[in-house]
Parts: sequence; structure tokens; C-alpha cells
Amino acid sequence: MQTITKVYDNYENARSAVRDLEAGGIAAGQISLVANKTVSAVHNEVSNASDAGAGAGLGAVVGGAAGLLAGLGIMAIPGVGPVVAAGWLASTALGAAVGGATGGILGALIDSGVPEDHAHVYSEAVRRGSTLLAVRATESQLSLVNSILGRYQPINPVVRRLEYQKSGWNEFDPSDEPYDVEEADSSSLNDAERERQIKRARSL
Repeated sequence: MQTITKVYDNYENARSAVRDLEAGGIAAGQISLVANKTVSAVHNEVSNASDAGAGAGLGAVVGGAAGLLAGLGIMAIPGVGPVVAAGWLASTALGAAVGGATGGILGALIDSGVPEDHAHVYSEAVRRGSTLLAVRATESQLSLVNSILGRYQPINPVVRRLEYQKSGWNEFDPSDEPYDVEEADSSSLNDAERERQIKRARSL
């Protein structure tokens, strides 16, 4: 299988992608979702697991027969903080965090085949409030998965890196404090500035 990973600034876009994937025949066990709980009020309906950093709620982060979104649970990732998560990547990231690996989510992404420079951007994006989706797809599923994930406006990691670097960011640091709501809101560029960054990235 090949892993396809995307990050979305809009949590509802990520949820819609999950629903479309499952409707298209992609099993919940092939999909992972990791979303920053702290910066999104939409996650308030998900119950907090006690002592999430020590692994509580791990059993809840594996998508079951009812679908991935029905299995959302709470876990804590170094440098990211509390996340709403489900699926194999979430379990891997939590295991790495508990085991003391540098940046549980970063290591999990790299291990799944995401290029290291993109993995740093994706990890930082989740820290700042975005939602990550990772799908393990068979050869016959690749076209469908790419089509579904691409229709919900995933971020461009090259463009996003340029945005982050403007404020002095270089790479994801699991020792950083998680963002709060105000910081996450202010970390996003306005649409006009983002469009300029996209044009710049395309010219590189």
C-alpha cells in the first residue's frame, strides 16, 4: 500500500473527505485523522480522555465498523498538545510520543513515507490548528483517494513553509508550547497574501 497524506485548514473539509473516502469503499482502518482540539470549538463534543499523554484513549483512536469519525478520541502529542484523532497514524504517533521519540507526529509521518521537509510543515500545521488526513491506499485505490483528498482544498506544503518562515520558523519542534486559539487564528495569512505565496512557490 501507498500512504497519501494531506492537511486541511478547515476541519469540516477534512471530515467531508473522510465521509467521501468511506462512501467510495475505502475502509476506516485505512484512514487516519489528527486534528488539534485546542484550537477548534467543533471538537467540544468529544470527551476528554484522562491522562491522555500516558496513552489513555488509545483504543478509541482506531476507526471501527461505524466509521472513522465515530471512533474519535483524545490524545496528546509533544509540541502539538491535545488532538482529536483516529486511525493507524494516530496510534503510531501516540506510541512514539509515549516511547520518547522526537516529535511523535513527525516521526510517524516520516515513517509512513512523507518527505521530511513536508512532515515538518504538516506537524507544525496541526500544531497551529489544521487537520491531517493520511490514507493507506492500494494501487487500484490511488486515483480515487487522490481525487477525493484533492477536492477539499488541502494546503500546499511548499507554500505553507514559505508562510511559516516569514515569522522565523524553520522546523517543527516538539518542545514548543502548543498554540492557543488566538495564536492559531493570527498564524494564518489572509487570502491575498496566501495567493501571492502560491504564485511565488509555483515560480520556484
